[in-house]
Amino acid sequence: MVLNYIWIGFFLIAFVIAVVKLVFMGDFEVFPAMMDATFSSSKTAFEISLGLTGVLSLWMGVMKIGEQGGVVNVLARLLSPVFTKLFPDIPKGHPVTGSIFMNIAANMLGLDNAATPLGLKAMEQMQELNPKKDTASNPMIMFLVLNTSGLTLIPVSIMVYRAQMGAAQPTDIFIPILLATFFSTLAGIIVTSLYQRINLINRTMLLTLGGACLLVAGVIRGFSQLDGELMNKVSTTVANILLMTIITGFIVAGVRKKVNVYEAFIDGAKDGFQTAVRIIPYLVAILVAIGVFRASGAMDMLIGMINDGVSLLGVDTQWVEAMPTALMKPLSGSGARGMMVDAMTTYGADSFVGRLSCVFQGSTDTTFYILAVYFGSVGVRHTRHAVNCGLLADLAGIIAAIAICYLFFA
Repeated sequence: MVLNYIWIGFFLIAFVIAVVKLVFMGDFEVFPAMMDATFSSSKTAFEISLGLTGVLSLWMGVMKIGEQGGVVNVLARLLSPVFTKLFPDIPKGHPVTGSIFMNIAANMLGLDNAATPLGLKAMEQMQELNPKKDTASNPMIMFLVLNTSGLTLIPVSIMVYRAQMGAAQPTDIFIPILLATFFSTLAGIIVTSLYQRINLINRTMLLTLGGACLLVAGVIRGFSQLDGELMNKVSTTVANILLMTIITGFIVAGVRKKVNVYEAFIDGAKDGFQTAVRIIPYLVAILVAIGVFRASGAMDMLIGMINDGVSLLGVDTQWVEAMPTALMKPLSGSGARGMMVDAMTTYGADSFVGRLSCVFQGSTDTTFYILAVYFGSVGVRHTRHAVNCGLLADLAGIIAAIAICYLFFA
């Protein structure tokens, strides 16, 4: 519903601005430019979707091998001590803990097809423990915030889009996204724990969060000692090594489990092909709307207003051009994806704006969509502090993304 209003708004605002330009400024080029934008944007959307088919099939096939090879189960067991501290209201040994662990692990590995059913199952099981069926419980909210904070280890789709848009090194945003989404998730955990009075000062959480913070601080400090060119080379090399190690590890895990890795890969690749075809109408819809919005001059006006406001504060404004992606992400994943593609098309995939828009896309998740789907599935109407915590996590991810991109790409 939100995306429906946004989509309509793009066209109506663009039309009004175009009429004003025509009537009061004598701009006879604005309407032809808007129509040209509809054709060029729809062509771009189809070309991107077509180009995604092969790479998505590859990665979905690899992910299927990892899923059947037990990687998700292993990750769930490793996360178990941490999540029992974050969900103190869930009885020890309750089956819902398994669904929670599996959902988070699947999200971290980018297994969206596995994550969503597991998430809905977890919500149903938590609803059984919920004394007020129309009101979100504490475990539900913590679970939702962990999902909306966007924690992921492998931002496959973003790297695929960068490859399609001609990036020299599509994987150069791998480590920046990993760092930004870490800060988003950390902020979400802390804020939600404060709301719910969960004590994070215990041995397990201090070791986990403290160790993660030290690791991230070490990565940032290490990269800050390098010059820009060397930083890009090291970041890209490390990212490619990690990704290749993950692919090889998934295959080895499949072999150890005596999985027919070839058949598993084919099954996953079929899902990748279907996904690529399925997103065509969504990508056409949002890119055409954005193209018309930009051709009318509305996008320039919006960016100009934000830029003027930031300039008054006396800070650098280079990051402002990427803000449409950040502003759209909590509302719509496909909308933010369209903004990201538009930024790379307009400014270049390897520009600061193009890279920052990709990091924005990967640092958080679609807060309102996730809240609507997960709470709607169990009939929860009163979400309590879920929206506040989710949006604060998004804000932390946006701030972290800007700072990290200045460190890596400015």
